[in-house]
Amino acid sequence: MSSEKRQDQARCGFIAILGAPNAGKSTLVNQLVGSKVTIVSNKVQTTRQRILGITIRGMSQLILVDTPGIFAPKKPMERTMVRAAWDASHEADLTVFLVDVTQKSFDSSFEILRKLEDKPIILVFNKIDQVKREVLLKLAAKFQPFANITHTFMISALTNDGVSDLAEFLVREVPESPWLYPEDQITDLPQKLWAAEITREQLFIRLHHELPYNTMVETESWEEFTNGSLKISQVVYVTRPGQKAIVLGKGGQQIKAISSAARLEMSTFFNRTVHLFLHVKVVEDWIDKWKAHGITPCSQ
Repeated sequence: MSSEKRQDQARCGFIAILGAPNAGKSTLVNQLVGSKVTIVSNKVQTTRQRILGITIRGMSQLILVDTPGIFAPKKPMERTMVRAAWDASHEADLTVFLVDVTQKSFDSSFEILRKLEDKPIILVFNKIDQVKREVLLKLAAKFQPFANITHTFMISALTNDGVSDLAEFLVREVPESPWLYPEDQITDLPQKLWAAEITREQLFIRLHHELPYNTMVETESWEEFTNGSLKISQVVYVTRPGQKAIVLGKGGQQIKAISSAARLEMSTFFNRTVHLFLHVKVVEDWIDKWKAHGITPCSQ
C-alpha cells in the first residue's frame, strides 16, 4: 500500500491514561505498546511526568499518554505531577480512566470523575484477576451514576486479559488524521532521560520503602564509541547523608547491584554494550535548584 493511500485512511489520536496512584497505568501503556516505554513499580507516584507510548494497530496510530497518579498534592513537586495529569486530560482526544478494583475505598476515583464530568470517559476496571466476578458487578453499579462514562472495560493489565478488546475499541475511536510519529517510534522520551528512568526503576525495585520519595536520577554524560558501545555516567540525587548511605549499601554493594541491573536493561533496550557509572550526591535543595533553571522533576 502506498504511503499516500495509507495516510488517506489513517487515524491518529492522543489517549490520556488517568487514574489514582498505583492503578496500573504504566503497565497498561506498556501492554498496549507491546514494549516497555515507562517504568513500573509498587511505589506510589513512580511516574513523575507525562510519557508517551506510541503504537500502530492497523491504520491507527495510538499515542498513549501515561500520567502521574492523581491525588491530593501537598508539596510543590506533587502539585507539578498532578497538574501534568490534568493537562494531559484536557489535551487528549480520548480519556481512559483506570480504576484499581482491589482498592478498599473508591472515593478518590469518584472525586476525579466528578472533576472530569465535562469529558467523555472510557472507564477501565483493572486487576480483575484479583477479585471475584460478583465484586466486579457490584463495583460497576457504583459507577453507573456518572453520565459521562461512555464505555466500560474490565481488564488485567498485568496478565493482558481484556487489553486487546480495549485496544480494538481505541483503534476505532481515534479521529481520522495522518500519523504524527514515524512507524518505528514507540516513545517520545529522549534516550538520556529513558536511561535515567531505567536506573530510577532499579532503585525502586532494590530499595522498596527505604528509597526516599524525592530521589532523582540525572544522566550527566553520554559517550558513544566507534565499536558501538556506550558509556553513561549518572548522578543519583538524595537530600540527606543518611539517604546516601541507604543507596550505597554496606561496602557499596547496593549501588553495585543497582548499577548492574540497570546496565543489563539498558544494553537490551539500546541493543549495544553499555558501561554504566553511578554516583550518589547529597544536595539538600536540589529540587529548588532545578526550578531556578526552569526545570522540574517532571520535565528534566
